[in-house]
Amino acid sequence: MARIAGVNIPTNKRVTIGLRYIYGIGPTKAQEICNKLSIPDERRVNELSDDEILKIRELIDSEYHQVEGDLRRDIAMNIKRLMDLGCYRGLRHRRGLPVRGQRTHTNARTRKGKAVAIAGKKKVTR
Repeated sequence: MARIAGVNIPTNKRVTIGLRYIYGIGPTKAQEICNKLSIPDERRVNELSDDEILKIRELIDSEYHQVEGDLRRDIAMNIKRLMDLGCYRGLRHRRGLPVRGQRTHTNARTRKGKAVAIAGKKKVTR
């Protein structure tokens, strides 16, 4: 099992798919890494040599901005900064509501959580 940027990459997957397990590396960056190191698309992670894994590690450390813990910490700090400022986006984060202008009268269940029944409210039957 290859370990890159503190993440265990699954051995039976293709390299471009396995690299996506690293937070901050998506399909485009994974393909870019494979192209720069001339790793064929059909190559599996368990077929990589130790030298190739080392090259992947070095390329990610040198060229790509932030991955895994650094990126997660940076995003958390940005959200915390917005909350401390008390700006609109920060207030939305604080209340656990959608931040980017979505409607909340209906929908928004992903951010708001499971619907809670209101006590004393009865359905009107006709």
